[in-house]
Amino acid sequence: MKHGFIKVAAGAPKIRVADPAYNVGEMIRIAREAAKKEVKVLCFPELSITGYICGDLFFSSALLDGAKNALATYVKETAELDLISFVGLPLEWKQKLFNCAAAVCKGKILGIVPKTNLPGYGEFSEPRYFTPAPAVTDTVTLFEEVLPFGSNMIFFCKEMPSLRIGVEIGEDLSALVPPSTDHTLKGATLICNLAASNETVGKADYRRLLVKSQSARGLCGYLYASSGEGESTTDVVFGGHKLIAENGSVLAENPPFDISSELLISEIDVEKLIYDRRRMNTHQSKLDGNYWSLPFSLSLAETNLTRTINPQPFIPADASERDNRCREILAMQTAGLKQRIERAFAKKIVVGISGGLDSTLALLVMARAMDALNRPRTDILAVTMPCFGTTSRTKNNATVLCEELGVEFRQVDIFDAVNRHFKDIGHDPAVRDVTYENSQARERTQILMDIANDCDGMVIGTGDLSELALGWATYNGDHMSMYGVNAGVPKTLIRHIVAYSANEFEANGKPAVAAALRDVLDTPVSPELLPADADGKIAQKTEDLVGPYEIHDFYLYYMIRYGFSPEKLYRMAQYALGEAYDKETLLKWLKVFIRRFFTQQFKRSCLPDGPKVGSVSFSPRGDWKMPSDASFALWMAEAEALQ
Repeated sequence: MKHGFIKVAAGAPKIRVADPAYNVGEMIRIAREAAKKEVKVLCFPELSITGYICGDLFFSSALLDGAKNALATYVKETAELDLISFVGLPLEWKQKLFNCAAAVCKGKILGIVPKTNLPGYGEFSEPRYFTPAPAVTDTVTLFEEVLPFGSNMIFFCKEMPSLRIGVEIGEDLSALVPPSTDHTLKGATLICNLAASNETVGKADYRRLLVKSQSARGLCGYLYASSGEGESTTDVVFGGHKLIAENGSVLAENPPFDISSELLISEIDVEKLIYDRRRMNTHQSKLDGNYWSLPFSLSLAETNLTRTINPQPFIPADASERDNRCREILAMQTAGLKQRIERAFAKKIVVGISGGLDSTLALLVMARAMDALNRPRTDILAVTMPCFGTTSRTKNNATVLCEELGVEFRQVDIFDAVNRHFKDIGHDPAVRDVTYENSQARERTQILMDIANDCDGMVIGTGDLSELALGWATYNGDHMSMYGVNAGVPKTLIRHIVAYSANEFEANGKPAVAAALRDVLDTPVSPELLPADADGKIAQKTEDLVGPYEIHDFYLYYMIRYGFSPEKLYRMAQYALGEAYDKETLLKWLKVFIRRFFTQQFKRSCLPDGPKVGSVSFSPRGDWKMPSDASFALWMAEAEALQ
C-alpha cells in the first residue's frame, strides 16, 4: 500500500450450479491463496455463491437460504484474512429478489450492493428473476445485523483514504451511464465488477474495450471478474474472462478459457490516479447527494510489485506500437513545421547539422515538411560549423545525409571566429571551461540566425525534451531558434524515431541514408565542444557528464507526468531498471536530475514555439508553468534520506 500501490485480484473458482456450500468452499480457498499473495482487494464473479445459470431455481427458498448460509460461512472463514472481498449472491429484500454483491472484510459484511441494470434480451432473462437496485440506498437486516443496501455506496480504507471502492455488477458496465460513473464522481478510485458474461465471437474484444474505456473515463482502476468453469453450458458458454485495468490501460488479463490460474493479480497505483484527478478539471467530483461512505480497515504494508513498469516509459514495449508511435510523432512534427513555414512566409529553413541525433531528426522532419509543401528540398539550408571538438565521423555523417536528402549544404568553419572572441573577452583558450564550450554554441547560433536573415528564412531548433529537463543547452545558444521541432521528444524516443526512419529509407531503396542514420545511432551523444582524443574520437560524452538518458527520461516521465516523489521514483527505478543499473547509480542520477531540473527552469521559461507530441511538455505557454527560483530543498531532502 506504500506509495499508493494496492494489490488487487480477480478470482474465478470452478463452481457447481446451485451448490452454495461447495462454491463457497472454493471461494474461501481462493481468498486464502490471495491473502498469502498479499492481495488487499478481491473480486469474485456475479452470483458466485450459487452460480449465474440457476434459472427458476432462484425462486427456491432452499437455494436462497443456502446462499445466505454460505455467505455466513465465507464471512466466518475469511475473518482472519487482511483483505476486502466482494462475493455475488441472490438476496431477498422486501419480498423481491436482487442480484447482489456483498462486501466482506475481516469477519464483517460492510454492505450489500444490488445490480442496477438487468439484461432481458437474447440469452439473458434477469428481469424474470430479479428487481433493479432501488434508487435510494436503504438498509437490510441480515444475520440479525442492519446493513446498508443499495447501489449508492463507496467503501473506503481508513489506513489509505484514497482507496475508495465502488461496485457494479455485470451488465451495469454496458449501460449508457454505468453506476461506476457516479461512483468515480463520488471519489471511487477502484471499481469492482462482479460479472457473468458468456462468450460469443468477438465479445471478449468488446468487453476489454468497455473495461479500458470506463477506467479511462473514470480515471480509476477497474477490476473485472467473470464467471468461468462450472457454469451451465445448456445454451451458453462462460470463459472466466478476468481483467485489471487502470486509466485506459490493461495491467493484467486472463483471456477467456485460460484456466492456468484462478487468480489474476496486479497492483493499482491509486496515487497516480489521484494526481490526474487533481490536475484535470474535466473530472468534476460531486461529493454531495445520497451516497453512503463505508469504512474498512487493512494493515499497512509495502506492496510487492508484479505489474509491468516500462523502463522506457516514453516508448511502447510492443514493436508494432513503437513503429506507430514513431510514425505519428513524425507526422505531428511535420504538420507543425509545415504550418509555421507557411505562416512565416519563409523562403528557406535553416538548421545547424552536426551529425548527432537531434539535428539528424530535425533534418528528417524538415525534408518531410518541404515534401508536404510541394517545395524543393533545396529550400532547406543545412549548415555544418566545425570547431575544436568536431570529429570526422560526425562531419561525414552530416555530409552524407545532406547530399542524399538533396538539401542545400554549407560549411562555415568557426575556429577563427571563436578564437577571436576569446581574445576579445580575454579568455585563455587553454582553459577549457564553460566559457570555452558555450562560446562555440553561441557563435553557431549567431551564424544560423544571420544566415536565416540573409535568405529570408528561419532557424529550426534541434534541442529535445530531455535536454530541456536537464538544462543541457547553452542559454542563448543552441537553446534558441524560431521553431523547435524536437522540443516535445525525449532523447530515448528520438533514437527509435531515427531507427524507424533508417528502416523506412532502406525499404524505399535509399541504403546510403539508412547507413548514415544507423551510424548516427551508434555515435556517442556529445555536444562536441571539447577536442577529440588522440585517436580522433569523441572525448566529451554527454551521458558520462549528466548521466544516462535512459535513467533521466524515466525520472522525467514519472515526476512530471504524475508528480511522484523522489522516494517513489527511486523505488520504481530499482524495479524497472535494476537489472541494468545498481542502486547507487540510480540514486546518484536521481539527485542530479532533481538539482538540474529545478535550477535550469529559467531556460524553459523562454522556449521558442514547438509542437507538443506527448503527455509531457515544457512549453511555458501551455504546459509547464514553474517559477525559475523555486527551491528543490524538499525534493532533495527526501532523496538524500534514501539508501
